[in-house]
Amino acid sequence: MQDEQHYLAANKALWNKRTAVHVTSSFYDVPAFLEGRSSLNSIELALLGDVRGKRILHLQCHFGQDTLSLARMGADVTGVDLSDAAIAQANTLTAQLGLQDQAKFICCDVYSLPAQLQDSFDIVFTSYGTIGWLPDMDKWAGVVQHFLKPGGVFVMAEFHPVVWMFDEQFTRVQYDYFNTETIVENNNDTYTDAEDNADVKGVAYSWNHPLGEVFSSLLAQGLQLQVFQEFDYSPYNCFQNTTGENGHFQIKGMEGKLPMVYAFKFLKP
Repeated sequence: MQDEQHYLAANKALWNKRTAVHVTSSFYDVPAFLEGRSSLNSIELALLGDVRGKRILHLQCHFGQDTLSLARMGADVTGVDLSDAAIAQANTLTAQLGLQDQAKFICCDVYSLPAQLQDSFDIVFTSYGTIGWLPDMDKWAGVVQHFLKPGGVFVMAEFHPVVWMFDEQFTRVQYDYFNTETIVENNNDTYTDAEDNADVKGVAYSWNHPLGEVFSSLLAQGLQLQVFQEFDYSPYNCFQNTTGENGHFQIKGMEGKLPMVYAFKFLKP
């Protein structure tokens, strides 16, 4: 428990600093978002389908752009994130867009959510750079199952675990594919293209989760796999040494060779 509280506090502090940079970055482009741009990508949109009238739980929502994009599409959405700075920004965006009746936000870690929220949902959703911040996939899968209605679906789009094996420049394999240890890194910057990342410093605690670990944890909860896909590109230009444009970015020299994203849909019978 002490270790868990330690990594939660450190990661929360880091993401609070990142949020301050992200909200003004061209990567997230908040002005365009406020003018109507959706933050969702074709990968997850294809799996989510028509969300009008659906109740959606969005885990690890950062400062709420995807959550609010789903609300704009007609869903009733609850977003959850560890960072209080991110949730504060999400609430600000919600008020600016007048979506208070369709979107609400909760500040807590994923594992604590069942104690904070008594509800069930048609869809549970999470995407891109989320599960690497969680040490225990069995516990995570239990939370997903807990909040799904019978007949509900869990949709996830995530960076492929092969990507996390490499160093930042993608020149060598630095980390295990398998979840063998806590990865402790001193972060000095963030993945956005903001000009000033000087204040985004902090210790980050993360974990690599191979596909087998993720799938086994969800299957053990009685969830049924409906769709599984892999993609040789990232919709975000958030890695170094990339090439591409218009939401189709690959690592230079590895074009078409490296799995960069996977996505799936699980059903709760």
